[in-house]
Amino acid sequence: MSPSDYGALLLVLLGFAVLAGTMAWHAPARRIFAPASLAVLVAAGAVAAVPATVDVSPGWQTVVLVAFGGILAIAGGGPLTSLVFDLVDRRETPADSLDRAGHVLRGGAWIGALERVAIFATLVAGWPEGLAVVLAVKGLGRYPELRAAEDGVRTGAAERFIIGTFASVLWACGCAGVVVLVR
Repeated sequence: MSPSDYGALLLVLLGFAVLAGTMAWHAPARRIFAPASLAVLVAAGAVAAVPATVDVSPGWQTVVLVAFGGILAIAGGGPLTSLVFDLVDRRETPADSLDRAGHVLRGGAWIGALERVAIFATLVAGWPEGLAVVLAVKGLGRYPELRAAEDGVRTGAAERFIIGTFASVLWACGCAGVVVLVR
C-alpha cells in the first residue's frame, strides 16, 4: 500500500469510529457501539503508527483528520465513560447507574465533553502541558462539590469523579494520539 492509501484508510476508519461513537449515545446500543468505536480507534491508531509514512496531504484531508479526531473525542468519550460506569455499577441496572451518576455529579456529561475537546486540542496543538491545566481546572472546580458530598454521607462521588475523569481523558488522548501520529 502507498502512503496515500494508508491516509485514505485512516480517514475511513476514523469516519466509522465517529459513526459508532454517535450511535453509542442510544442507551440500548451502547454495549455494542461503544466497544466498536474503541476497536476502530485502536485500528486507526495501528494504521497511523505502523507504516513509516502515512500521507494525509495538507489541505482538506488534514482538516478532515483533525475534525474526525475531535468529533470522536467528544462523541465517543461519553458513551465509553458510561459503559465504564455500567461495569463499575454492574449490580445495578444501566439506567439506575446513569441516573445515580447524574445525581452525584451534576453536569458531568457536559463537563466531560468540554474536558475531552480541551485535552484533544492541547495535545494536537503540541502543548501537552495543557492536559495538566484542564485537569487542574476540573479538579478545583469540582472540589467543593466533592467535599460536600463526602461530609458524613458516603456517596461515592470522589470515586465516580476519578473513574469518569480517567476514562474520559484516556479516550481524548487516544483520539489525539491518532492525529498526532500522522501530523
